[in-house]
Amino acid sequence: MLTVLQSLAQRAFLAVDAVFNAIFGERLNPFYYLGAITYFLLWIVIATGLYLYAFFETSLAGAYASVEALTHGQRYVGGVMRSVHRYASDAIVLTMVLHLIRHFTFDHHRGFRWFSWVSGVALLWLVYASGVNGYMLPWDRLSQFVVTATTEWLDVLPVIGGSMTRNFIANSHVSDRLFSLLSFIHIGLPLTVLAVLWIHTQRVPGARTQPPRPLAIGIVATMLVLSLLRPAVSLAPADMSSMPATLDFDWFYLPAYVLIDGWSAARTWWLAAGATLLLVALPWLPPRFAGRQREWNLALRPDDRIIAVRAGETLLDAGLRVGLPMPFECRNGGCGVCKTTLHHGKVSLLPFQPAILSEAEIAAGKILMCCAVPLGDIEVEYLPAVGAKTLPVRQYTARVTRLEKLAADVMRVCLQVDGGVMLNYHAGQYINIVLDDGARRSFSFATAPDIEQTAAVPGEIELHVRLVEGGRFSTLVFNSMKIGDPVRFEGPLGAFTLREDSDKPIIFVAGATGFAPVKSMLEHAFRRGIKRRMILYWGVRGRGDLYLGGLARQWALDHDNFTFIPVLSEPHPDDQWTGRTGLVHEAILADFPDLSAHQVYACGSVQMVEAAHPAFVQRGISSDDCFSDAFHLAPQRPLMAGGGDMVKLGGVHG
Repeated sequence: MLTVLQSLAQRAFLAVDAVFNAIFGERLNPFYYLGAITYFLLWIVIATGLYLYAFFETSLAGAYASVEALTHGQRYVGGVMRSVHRYASDAIVLTMVLHLIRHFTFDHHRGFRWFSWVSGVALLWLVYASGVNGYMLPWDRLSQFVVTATTEWLDVLPVIGGSMTRNFIANSHVSDRLFSLLSFIHIGLPLTVLAVLWIHTQRVPGARTQPPRPLAIGIVATMLVLSLLRPAVSLAPADMSSMPATLDFDWFYLPAYVLIDGWSAARTWWLAAGATLLLVALPWLPPRFAGRQREWNLALRPDDRIIAVRAGETLLDAGLRVGLPMPFECRNGGCGVCKTTLHHGKVSLLPFQPAILSEAEIAAGKILMCCAVPLGDIEVEYLPAVGAKTLPVRQYTARVTRLEKLAADVMRVCLQVDGGVMLNYHAGQYINIVLDDGARRSFSFATAPDIEQTAAVPGEIELHVRLVEGGRFSTLVFNSMKIGDPVRFEGPLGAFTLREDSDKPIIFVAGATGFAPVKSMLEHAFRRGIKRRMILYWGVRGRGDLYLGGLARQWALDHDNFTFIPVLSEPHPDDQWTGRTGLVHEAILADFPDLSAHQVYACGSVQMVEAAHPAFVQRGISSDDCFSDAFHLAPQRPLMAGGGDMVKLGGVHG
């Protein structure tokens, strides 16, 4: 039933959105800014309320007279202020209810959003209470009705037991203390609304609290026009000796009072309590999210990092949650500002305006981040918002815990972050070593993220540093670095990581110290119990360059689904090599005439990757199944002087 209701409501909202887009334009559609408009209206209510309170007298004799003097004695100031206060208060109810209905309609109330939904329900009741309380202050016939009906409603509660209504039987029973109490409540409730609204807003990533300026100006102008055409005025003074025959009713705030008066107070309580419980329970009522939900990894260009996307979360919300400068405007699939390119993976697109994203664009890999929910690990490229600050990369200080020469020109460098910090990274990512003058050298993690389970030093980071002639950092490592030396670095960074949302066999291609990120991914796969077929082709010049060849051969013995194939391009006679020779990618081509059913992860020299990629494509591999640092990240992170011909994730910069 709820699914059918949501489907019909979605169509209705999309149809209304299309009409409003045509009238106001996609960037100024008020239906896209219901939350921000509510915020803006609340500030109008508070500003006008402060003005009105300055002239209000909190006494039985002065309440009605002061409001009348304000309304008619200051006709074009006080009268307009009172009317704007009234109409802005009514508009808040309208925008809040529409905001709540819209979020229910598009299923934005489940999962991690439950807190925002429940706090929104609480806000709705607080606003109602504040508005009803406001109708008690002018002390006219409508105030009399509201006060009497409210006390009758509250008297039904066992804790009160019918004692409140007796205070309003006759005029003599009403005292000045009532207006002091009502004024105190009317100040306290809006302050509570502001506090809860702040909490509610903090849980929404990138929440906007102000509508676009043209909309704000239009709202103020509308309030002023309504105030001049139909000013808010008081009825006759309250008189407890009789009940009012007719009332100028407010259907925004007082619909429950019709039920109290014509139905019964008890039944109205049951209805209100039942409706509230239903609203609060909606995030956990069926239909629940289909299938088992989990977090997925979102790799981002040009940020060169990976973030987690929670179950049911859109890409835009995930990015805004961690502070990325993602461009957006409507957040409802109606403006196209957040349109981006999907490079890898699949997403489910929530309802959006077809005019904004065509079928041809979808086929070309375009998506709307505000409507895209990942169905697996994905990679996207977006254009950061103009003028937005980039998300800073966190820096750490670590100490050298181990130094081990693995080959004549390869050093294993192990680090432990100060303070025992366990670095949260993905297999295949890298860090930037920060030198004294701010220069950076990039090295891949050579161990799986969960290495602390087996490492001798908890949280130890392993890097493979190749000696580069003239390289500042690699020369330091080989000539003077010692145990205990401090090392400053930033990260983790990179999107060259193992995709776990496929069952295709994996071919790893490593060139020289490009083995480091491949080692990280393989160890991660082994520990995760991944049973996909995995083959490692490690291409080096001579036998001595297979600096951890024994480890790779041991993996092949320990895991039936893993095969290790070393390839030497320039074996020396002393190597006594009888294995594969030549270029590493050519060995793969010789073994696999058809790569369409495989995934390839390549990390090594730019020449190797650039030669391998077109050859792999000719053998049928999809671009979605071919991953390499050179193709994915090198354009954002150009090679540094003195870095040789290796890409950064190879971990070989000097």
